[in-house]
Amino acid sequence: MRRNLGAVAFAALMVVAAPAWAQDAPAGNAETGKKLFLADGCYECHGRVGQGGAFNGPAPILAQTQLPFDAFKQQLREPSADMPAYADTVLPDGGVADIYAFLRALPGPKPVKDIAILNH
Repeated sequence: MRRNLGAVAFAALMVVAAPAWAQDAPAGNAETGKKLFLADGCYECHGRVGQGGAFNGPAPILAQTQLPFDAFKQQLREPSADMPAYADTVLPDGGVADIYAFLRALPGPKPVKDIAILNH
């Protein structure tokens, strides 16, 4: 019961605080971020438009990520699960900001009501 309560509290915090965290991100160039996302192979697990995937287990949806920039960068530098690490010598902080800007600029998943086949 406590574990579920903690998860609910965390989810509520993300809904309220995430937009402010995203605004604290350094300025990045979304077009450069797209090029890096593709060149560095991020798309292989997370999809070309950040839709997520299941290549080597479930890879999260990154389009319109609600992660604060610092948490996003931390995941790149010291990833959990099977994701490879991207040291700052391989992907400098400016490149991380560019990828973050690209992911934030993506449209994200469509609402179910907008997918015709699911509404019959």
